[in-house]
Amino acid sequence: MPEEAAGVLAEAQPAEKKKLKAPVGTLYRGTEGMWSWVLHRITGVGIFFFLLVHILDTALVRVSPEAYNAVIGAYKTPIMGIGEIALVAAIGFHALNGLRIILIDFWSLGTKLHRPLFWAVIVLWIVLLVAFVPRHLMHVFGG
Repeated sequence: MPEEAAGVLAEAQPAEKKKLKAPVGTLYRGTEGMWSWVLHRITGVGIFFFLLVHILDTALVRVSPEAYNAVIGAYKTPIMGIGEIALVAAIGFHALNGLRIILIDFWSLGTKLHRPLFWAVIVLWIVLLVAFVPRHLMHVFGG
């Protein structure tokens, strides 16, 4: 009888090991929570570097007003106008996702509704961009 029990135990172990295995190739599963985390970090770093450049170019006023005027003139190009769209998109997503994170942290239903909240952030973000981008492009290319 102990031999039969050992055989049953040996057969059960591979099935248990299969259940505990991580997905092949990655620890991430590609769900809304992961993408929210990744996009929040990317937009945060992008906003940080924009603010760093903004502080440095504004500091040029004290060093050389002519250099400051040259930098501001470079910002008035269409390429920088498109860059402003990327900046507004990053700030908008980061802000809306930050509100989502606050809801998840402080609302009792937040953790249960994190997926619908993520998609609400995406939809609202797209709606806001659809309202902003055409008007901004008219300003950038219209003169």
